[in-house]
Amino acid sequence: MSTELSPHVSDVTPGHGARPARSWLHSDAPSLSLNGPWRFRLSPTASGPEDFAEDGFDDQGWDTIPVPSHWVLEGDGVYGRPIYTNIRFPFPIDPPHVPDENPTGDYRRHFDLPAGWSDAERVLLRFDGVESLFRVWVNGVEVGGASGSRLAHEFDVTAEVRAGDNTVAVRVHQWSAASYVEDQDQWWLPGIFRDVTLLARPVGGIEDVWLRTGYEDGHGRIEAEVTAEASAFPVTLRIPELAIEHVWNAPGEITPLDVPEVLPWSAEVPRLYEATVSTAAESVALRVGFRTVEIRGDLFLVNGRRVVFHGVNRHETHPERGRVFDEEHAREDLARMKRFNVNAIRTSHYPPHPRLLDLADELGFWVVLECDLETHGFDQVDWVGNPSDDPAWREVCLDRIRRTVERDKNHPGIVIWSLGNEAGTGGNLAAMSAWVHARDAGRPVHYEGDYTGEYTDIYSRMYASVPETEQIGAADARSPLLNCTPAQSARQRGKPFLLCEYAHAMGNGPGAFDQYEALVRRYPRLHGGFVWEWRDHGLLATAADGTPYYAYGGDFGEVVHDGNFVMDGMLLSNDVPSPSLFEFAAVTRPIDFVFEGGKVAVTNLRHTADSADLGFRWRVEHDGVPVASGELAVPVLAAGESGWAPVPPVPVASDAETWLTIEAALTRPTPWAPAGHVVATAQLDCTERRVVPAVRSRDDWRPGYGNLSVGIAEFSGGSLVRLADRPVTGPRLELFRAPTDNDESPSDGVEGSDDSIAGTSNADLWRRDGLDRLTARRVRVEHTADALRTLDKVSAANSAVWVMMESTWSLEDGELELRVEIEPSRGWRTVWPRIGIRFELPDGAAPVDGAEWFGLGPLESYPDSLRAARTGRFTATVRDLSVDYARPQETGHRSELRRLTLTSGAADVLRIGALPDTRGRRPGFTLGRHTPQQIARAGHPFELAGSTTSHLVIDAAQHGLGSRACGPDVWPEFALRPESRTIRLRIAAG
Repeated sequence: MSTELSPHVSDVTPGHGARPARSWLHSDAPSLSLNGPWRFRLSPTASGPEDFAEDGFDDQGWDTIPVPSHWVLEGDGVYGRPIYTNIRFPFPIDPPHVPDENPTGDYRRHFDLPAGWSDAERVLLRFDGVESLFRVWVNGVEVGGASGSRLAHEFDVTAEVRAGDNTVAVRVHQWSAASYVEDQDQWWLPGIFRDVTLLARPVGGIEDVWLRTGYEDGHGRIEAEVTAEASAFPVTLRIPELAIEHVWNAPGEITPLDVPEVLPWSAEVPRLYEATVSTAAESVALRVGFRTVEIRGDLFLVNGRRVVFHGVNRHETHPERGRVFDEEHAREDLARMKRFNVNAIRTSHYPPHPRLLDLADELGFWVVLECDLETHGFDQVDWVGNPSDDPAWREVCLDRIRRTVERDKNHPGIVIWSLGNEAGTGGNLAAMSAWVHARDAGRPVHYEGDYTGEYTDIYSRMYASVPETEQIGAADARSPLLNCTPAQSARQRGKPFLLCEYAHAMGNGPGAFDQYEALVRRYPRLHGGFVWEWRDHGLLATAADGTPYYAYGGDFGEVVHDGNFVMDGMLLSNDVPSPSLFEFAAVTRPIDFVFEGGKVAVTNLRHTADSADLGFRWRVEHDGVPVASGELAVPVLAAGESGWAPVPPVPVASDAETWLTIEAALTRPTPWAPAGHVVATAQLDCTERRVVPAVRSRDDWRPGYGNLSVGIAEFSGGSLVRLADRPVTGPRLELFRAPTDNDESPSDGVEGSDDSIAGTSNADLWRRDGLDRLTARRVRVEHTADALRTLDKVSAANSAVWVMMESTWSLEDGELELRVEIEPSRGWRTVWPRIGIRFELPDGAAPVDGAEWFGLGPLESYPDSLRAARTGRFTATVRDLSVDYARPQETGHRSELRRLTLTSGAADVLRIGALPDTRGRRPGFTLGRHTPQQIARAGHPFELAGSTTSHLVIDAAQHGLGSRACGPDVWPEFALRPESRTIRLRIAAG
């Protein structure tokens, strides 16, 4: 539709009236927060009358809304609803125009100009974040307007403010030309969502300051850039801890300052020095960190040492506030990152709230600071009209990168500038890069879409597979890189490599963290990467029955949306770490252990810090029960250094598994973790090998369908009806799992199952082949005096393939044993989700509500996600065995089971021992209140109806997880092909 009634909405300039960008400074000059309640009115279009901005306008009939906030998250839907899209725009692609149906919020508030502000040289009005286009009036006079939702804009309102009462009015349009360059994978959330502040700028104040720092061999360097009138001098730099008080009497006197004997800043040891830059009228406080960033050949170095980014992509998102910043929550969020061995943040895909970067400096993170730019929706039209390559949009792009760099240039944690994300390529991006290189030679420029390396300093990719990543890292590799000629490939291989996005953490997954980490350790050119992403973006909502839940795309009635693709973080929306975060922490541990003979090699993998802050301890367990423990004598290791420590004598049990566990833990508290927090762990199996008991052969089998018992098992017509005097049915063959988000992702036709079809998911193939609705025909029932054997032919619906399942119940060594032989026919064409057997345990008087097991735990684990699991004895309720993924899916599998006790309250119900098969493979188990089929039918956790039955699945094998929702499929080693398997269980009463 045409937007002629509101031409400013389709304006492709950055706006008007905003002052040039500068640092976001902590100043002692007066300021007044305008956060709080504002009068608010929402209109359906952008073309409403502007009389609301007049000084005497009567807004008493308007609503009240908090600032900062998003209006679609206020008023319980009165002001519209959130919209989630990943790539697609939620409106027709017609740049720079947007629909006339353009929700527009008008804001008003009054403020009293503080006494004494009449002496200020200037009064500025600063907006730290408004989505997407806004205009501002003060006392009825328009002072400007701007776009760039996640960027700061300041307006000079000196001539408009007056003593006493003043009025500020703001009009915010949800859609504008700027929306075409803000197509990030997140919710569209309009409104004034960051702080609004009035600033009194004193005569003789400091307009801007930049303290560039360097570090080498214990010495620091400061190159100061002070923007102030000549009359504001002298300017004094003070760093009390370094005994620095340096005075510049005139602008021409500002020269580099060498600082002897300083400690460097790094993400591991974030050493900051409190500094002030002052004139007679104003003092600006900064925290200085000394570090030098450089690229040397294909290595990315800070302070001369190679950096490995164990990073996450971090959006600003909260289930109730959206992108509104809360410092306490942000601090805990970053502290949690540190506890899980995250050392780097990519600010996807825009600058965060400025205070977030203060916290990153303080707690210690390598930061890739990204510009507020993404035009991904143009991919839908083959990038025709892409603003990144249209000269008409150049000033918009340059304004955005200028405001990004200038606002945050003082932060030592920022080591890379990123031009944006998924915006194609073109001349405007090259111009942005040129501006950054001219402005800041001390930090390299990143942009993933520059595949051929024309204008960036780092080779970056997203979701490259493990083999492709190895081809990028290997010194002798010659294969062409993506979209590159041989010459361009050689150029890119001469640069440091980053996976700016990898290991898409949507739902249950991803797998293969350890494979990527192995490559980073093997090839120095590979510098790690940033998991997509840190947290789910669920918005707290309420179901019709009053049940709270975390909503995703489509839950607010959007016409265009991308479903639950917004739920792809290692942290759930309610701040609960998912199992993938524990897996990440285990893989990226900063201390490595390798057992060899009677010793253990300990390697400090840190960038900067030695191991003096860590204590090392050991313990020995017999079948998960601790029997001995102590301290491990490990020498203090410098960063990158290895050392040996003797393994203590291990008491080995003859009738139990013996495991030695070693841990590295903090010896003193830090700002992000208490003393005792474990940063790394490793286990060694010291068990004496034992012979698996054989099954006694029987030759007196005879047909029989009547009622009979084998030990504690009771059968009717050959089918189990009771175990240990309680109702139990099973085993039934289970080949289906509730598809994970990776299982539901379409294939590209290259990876995956044997008949992988482009555009078809594994889950589609499983449903096609009827794995979710198997039917069985009893072929034979036989028994002896102490055994029962059944043979079932299990078929998939509408399929000519089947599985034969032979189940034998027998008494072996006085115990009840179940042996299940599973053998598929020929002709299966897909990978299988699992090979298992399922039991139903109705509640009765003693519902099964918990489990104690000896095996891998404490969290769920899968073939390509095992590193966080350790062998031990664990307990959990049925509720805690599962993870509340935003879309219900496969969850709760515990691998390598030895023994399992099902419990009801404090009472034991059944005890199950799992024996390895002839190849030493052990089964896993899943215990829950719903079947895989029931889980698969639910779109949200609240849609799972109440249950009166517990369901136990014993799996001979499970398919891996992969990251196919956006990235590589399950690695072939962990893909489950149809195959014969055996499950052996010993079952006893509780």
